[in-house]
Amino acid sequence: MPIAWYFDFVSPFCWLQWPAIRDLAATRQVVLRPILFGALLKQMNHLGPAEIPCKREFTYRSALWRARQAGMPLRFPPSHPFNPLPALRLCVAAGTTVEVVGAIFEWIWAHGRAADTAEALAPLAASFGIADLREALSAPRVKAALQANFELAMEERLFGVPTLAINGELFWGADAHDFAMAYLDDPALFDDGEMARLGHLPIGLSRI
Repeated sequence: MPIAWYFDFVSPFCWLQWPAIRDLAATRQVVLRPILFGALLKQMNHLGPAEIPCKREFTYRSALWRARQAGMPLRFPPSHPFNPLPALRLCVAAGTTVEVVGAIFEWIWAHGRAADTAEALAPLAASFGIADLREALSAPRVKAALQANFELAMEERLFGVPTLAINGELFWGADAHDFAMAYLDDPALFDDGEMARLGHLPIGLSRI
């Protein structure tokens, strides 16, 4: 059953789900797909949580509380939201391996370091064996791979990150991980009466 994980380093909730994804990738084949969350929001004409003032503060506090409950380190970077494109391109340039993804997440969310410029990411890139980071970030193959990930996200009708895409079904959010694992264990989960009915539930009122 194909499994892909869509993520953006700008999201603290991707960091919160990362340990479970890392463990899943140790036992199953999981394709890691970095995408630009901002482009997804633009495509849907949506505001992100950090673009709504009151929701921004609540979201940050909620992420920190959840990290503490899980015993995970979480320190916000110097500013947020930040431009995650350099980190996303670095991830692709370095191979998008479990080790690379984990190291970038830790750089940003465990240590609270900046990741929005080539200069900020240079020490991390050097640890991946990338000497000329600016050249790596501007490489056509890197840009093309990131764009291909976004196009796949559009094909799968993604609406947020983090998202586990399993056999065409989308499980959005770090808190949906157990739900995703239940479906992975039982692909007939959505076939029973009420679950099946929800896929065809009529819309009673629309504001559009």
